[in-house]
Amino acid sequence: MTAVAHGPTTPAEGLLDIFLSLDTPEGFHAELIEGEIVVTPPPDGDHEDYIELIVAQVYGRSKTRMQFSGNKGLLLKHGGLDPKDHVIPDGTFAPTGLRLYRGADSWMPSDGVAMVLEVTSTKPRMDREAKRHGYARSQIPLYLLVDRDASSITLFSDPGDDDYREHCAVPFGKSLALPAPFGFQLDTTDFL
Repeated sequence: MTAVAHGPTTPAEGLLDIFLSLDTPEGFHAELIEGEIVVTPPPDGDHEDYIELIVAQVYGRSKTRMQFSGNKGLLLKHGGLDPKDHVIPDGTFAPTGLRLYRGADSWMPSDGVAMVLEVTSTKPRMDREAKRHGYARSQIPLYLLVDRDASSITLFSDPGDDDYREHCAVPFGKSLALPAPFGFQLDTTDFL
């Protein structure tokens, strides 16, 4: 009897296997967005500064105590076999009481995530469109996009089947209302 090696049964599983086995150069970041493998260079200082400015305000001003995770893998749907269901956001916020970030697994479910944060980088279309659609399909209540090219910050809310039904954009320097469970005005003065 001859042994037969069993590989992926579908092209999607094959792509997921390839993605999970990638060995990216030190500092580079690989993501699987809408079935496309995207490798980006290390973030620049401004990218990290915007994230820190937002995290500090959430920790200091949010009505609900929040945890933050930067660059932890997020499963957008249950099951996780479809490559379109795997994304690595710049950051996620969840109520501390849920303890979503515990455990050794590098991929966490999206259930309980209150808000996803993205800061545009070398492929802004991914943040503006592909990731936004994935987060909406996964019913993540809020998506906060810092768009460096447009010098604006946009809050997407009220997720539908494939997109958010509401959004509010303000230019850097203006404040943006973050609804419950955050419940405060995000100040973007320091973004200028």
